[in-house]
Amino acid sequence: MKTDTAAPAADIPGLVLRAYAGEADIPDVVRIQNAEWAAVGTCGRVSVDEYVAWWRHPNEKFDPARDVRVAELDGRVVGFAQSEWVDTTDGLREYRSGGAVDPSFARRGIGSLLLADRIAAARELDATYTDDRPRMLGMWVDQRNAGGAALAERFGYEPARWFFDMERSIVGGLPEIEPLPDGLQLRPVTAEQAWELWVADHEAFRDHWGGHDDSEANFRRWRDSPEFDPSMFLVVWDGDEIAAGVLNAVYPQENLELGLNRGWLDSVFTRRAWRRRGLARNLIARSLHLLRERGLTDAVLGVDADNPSGALGLYESVGFAVTERSTAWRRPLEEVPS
Repeated sequence: MKTDTAAPAADIPGLVLRAYAGEADIPDVVRIQNAEWAAVGTCGRVSVDEYVAWWRHPNEKFDPARDVRVAELDGRVVGFAQSEWVDTTDGLREYRSGGAVDPSFARRGIGSLLLADRIAAARELDATYTDDRPRMLGMWVDQRNAGGAALAERFGYEPARWFFDMERSIVGGLPEIEPLPDGLQLRPVTAEQAWELWVADHEAFRDHWGGHDDSEANFRRWRDSPEFDPSMFLVVWDGDEIAAGVLNAVYPQENLELGLNRGWLDSVFTRRAWRRRGLARNLIARSLHLLRERGLTDAVLGVDADNPSGALGLYESVGFAVTERSTAWRRPLEEVPS
């Protein structure tokens, strides 16, 4: 199926799949994504400004003009799907799809049509590449989203990895802040040093499962997001080199819609040469104090359940407990039924 023209969808009268029409589509995309999360009980929300920052910077791996499909039923936007690709740390090229359907129009086959379209688009795009990496399809599904898991199974995906969100209160006692090891300093990061921080963060995760787009376009998406606030970042320096950091953030729209007052430890990283010196624990403690000083009552972070550096145990030891679960699903590209 071509991805640059509108096409009627079989078996659903009045349904059309069309290409992304620009930023005018984003409010509907956000409305639908948040409505689906609310319907399944997922504790997350997104804002229009976040999507604008993300979709305004296309690159080879994700270009909304190519990689977003919108489903309209009798002229009303009722669903969307997006896809991207990444070369993973376990040697694959993975074409990842995601999206949502308006809960008022669920269980009509719209999600299946959108996913089939993204699979067809992945095959079409992959035909333009000649490298020899094994090809996979991927998708991420929140544990509470039974419909999403059923869709993955219907298209032949299988669970590959599990991820948790972990949360703790920061109202009561917090871990004490210990001195840093000799020779290391906690210093502020300026907006001008954001690229250096970006590179260090991605380097630290190169031995972790999955794949990360460390491109300049993806950097600009992060830098232009409304929650980008270097004053929330805690970074340990060894001279002029970044040794470790925690990138903290607050998502006001999410807090408002969910009635929460929490901050995120969006990335907790230590570069390989500085590991096993207690830097992650030290920076987590400092982050909890920082978030409380900013008037927040809870802290949350995400973790790979099989993180090779023992992050799950570390987070539990400083008071975090699992509150949300999600699954990464995979399937070889060539084996998926059409």
